[in-house]
Amino acid sequence: MRTCDVAVVGLGLMGSAALDALLNDGVDALGFDPVGPGDSRGSSHGSCRVFRRFNFENDNYTDLSDAALAGWMRLEADSGENILMPTPVLEAGRPGSAMVAASRAAAIARGLADPAWPAAAANREFPAFALPPDWDVVVQDGGAILKADVALRVMRSRAGKRAFQETARVDCRPDGVLLHTKTQVVLAQRAILALGPWLGRALPGIASVLEVTRQAVGWFRPARPEAVLPDHFPIFILERGPDDVVYGFPDFEQRGVKAASHNHGPKVDADDWDPPATDAELLPVGTALAELVPGAAGPIVDRDICLYTNTLPADRRPDKGEEFIIDRWPNSRLIVASPCSGHGAKFAPAIGEKLARLAVDSTYEVEPFFQLSRYSAFA
Repeated sequence: MRTCDVAVVGLGLMGSAALDALLNDGVDALGFDPVGPGDSRGSSHGSCRVFRRFNFENDNYTDLSDAALAGWMRLEADSGENILMPTPVLEAGRPGSAMVAASRAAAIARGLADPAWPAAAANREFPAFALPPDWDVVVQDGGAILKADVALRVMRSRAGKRAFQETARVDCRPDGVLLHTKTQVVLAQRAILALGPWLGRALPGIASVLEVTRQAVGWFRPARPEAVLPDHFPIFILERGPDDVVYGFPDFEQRGVKAASHNHGPKVDADDWDPPATDAELLPVGTALAELVPGAAGPIVDRDICLYTNTLPADRRPDKGEEFIIDRWPNSRLIVASPCSGHGAKFAPAIGEKLARLAVDSTYEVEPFFQLSRYSAFA
């Protein structure tokens, strides 16, 4: 039987960041995941995610973004790889958009100049857009295209022989956490579960506050290819109405404009990746591009499926749901991570540090809005 101080089960962006933080601190840690980097069935698969410094979801996220930015920059410096491609972030919505107002307030709260733009000015600066003249618009600096595939490959490479491409079954014991794989048995003093949509399957007690949804993603052949290149086109998040948000990226891979709906798709099982995204699923995205970003609109040239793992609204403190869980599992040696819901990837280095500290420092507690105790079932 092999032993270690901490085992990390699930090596997507969050688990890999936690393992990287542990190994950087000299902790005897091992990682396990049956899915290798780049596999289309991993919840962190795909080439890119959005990095935003100023976040409309939670007033506390800007500090988390700052910590994550420092972590990404350290990883770039250590590896010599480019992980963040600086890109403006344009957020827009109908008059009175709560999303745009919250993003604007987050930037102003940090002492920055007001990022609000007239819609007409945004259309002139980024000629692929045709935003209605009365829409609210902010254009934020400090954003970037997060090259998720590069980040994942770098972190897994840094772990070397301490990362195993194997499924690990977890059994809690009084003296530790026993992990069974096809080739070995490991006794860890603590274990971090960063299993994305599979978390509720591995830990049934948490399934009641999680919801997994199917999210269709498409790449569109742009009507104006020259207008959607990174130097001329921002990351965008467009709020067309309640529960109607579309986001997208510049064509930085010469693959087309990647765009998707941020609205929750149908509830699915953690293994429901098929069939591929359908034309019907991507129709609302294509319609939004044709209406608001006509320079990016065009035929679908590629498609994919992502799974969101969403937390349900809490009942003990204000929380509308879609918030992260980063906490110790009650009466056990487990630490659980569910930083998903379509807006967690950018925070991976900061969340990885939190998970590592929870595993090695018994006095450390995360912020209350990340804790399980916001749910009565775990209070």
